[in-house]
Amino acid sequence: MWRPASGLAWAAARTFPRMGKTVNRLFCAGRIGAHLEKECGRRQGRTAPPWRILFFGTDEFAQRVLEKLHPSSGILNLHPSLLPRWRGPAPIFHTLIHGDQVTGVTIIQIRPTRFDVGPIVMQQECAVPPRCTADELGVILAETGAEMLLSTLESLPELVKNAREQSKEGITFAPKINVGMSWVNWQEQTWEELDQIYRAIGSRIPLRTLWMDKTVKLLDLVDVREIPVSLAFTPEQLIPGTIHFHKESNTLLVRCKNGWSGFKLVVLKKVLSAADFYNGYLHPYFRKGSKINQTATRFQTHKPEKKPKAKLSKRTGMSLDVNNLNDSVLYN
Repeated sequence: MWRPASGLAWAAARTFPRMGKTVNRLFCAGRIGAHLEKECGRRQGRTAPPWRILFFGTDEFAQRVLEKLHPSSGILNLHPSLLPRWRGPAPIFHTLIHGDQVTGVTIIQIRPTRFDVGPIVMQQECAVPPRCTADELGVILAETGAEMLLSTLESLPELVKNAREQSKEGITFAPKINVGMSWVNWQEQTWEELDQIYRAIGSRIPLRTLWMDKTVKLLDLVDVREIPVSLAFTPEQLIPGTIHFHKESNTLLVRCKNGWSGFKLVVLKKVLSAADFYNGYLHPYFRKGSKINQTATRFQTHKPEKKPKAKLSKRTGMSLDVNNLNDSVLYN
């Protein structure tokens, strides 16, 4: 059962009894000093440290409370990038998608109405390990950020006083990741770009492609530099999207813009190994004496449908939905 960790939390729970779950969700934490942690742990029998309030909510009640906490220092935000690069909700993903070799953590003061634009209180660079994933990079930056936050709290007034404004140059934005980013364009994307996207979003949104007009998810991408591909290919077999099964490594090789990418698993109705996909779906088209169906031996690039914009009728002044002229007419 959740128990409020301070008088303010207790008062909020008593004042808003129906908001128990909300209060539980919104109260989050910073450590009490080590002596209090030890004392509270012995008295209450806790295995985790007790917590204090860092943030409550966004209504007027919460605003008044926050104004009383640190009127001189304001509110700090820990951001996993070297601001002003990668402002927004998904900085770690975009760090990997764009192949950044250096990233970092920035502690800033929060400014009203706009995110990630406040003065920099502390900033520290971190090297991006080769071929790391978003989850792995997140752990590294979290550990760095925790150490930075403790150092900041030890010298908070001085650091806030010496905070510097963010540069007007080098500003980039990191919007939320979405499924549209996972569709592979075999003609335009290099194997390096596919590797970066996979390591960034692959654990959350699998890469996607089309085979015979069916969606195929691509899993377990491998570093093709470790696979010796010494076969002689015809010009037709080097067309982007062409599939080749590498039996020795049980890898599905797919031709992209500048070389081969490799996948150990795919999803077509169910999870299939590269061998299962080749034997169950591709092998009939590669048998000796059979006429190869070029469409069946290639993955196709997904092309999202572009909806035409509504056209304005010169005669009536009305905006017409050109997708369904018989059923809908939208008036300005």
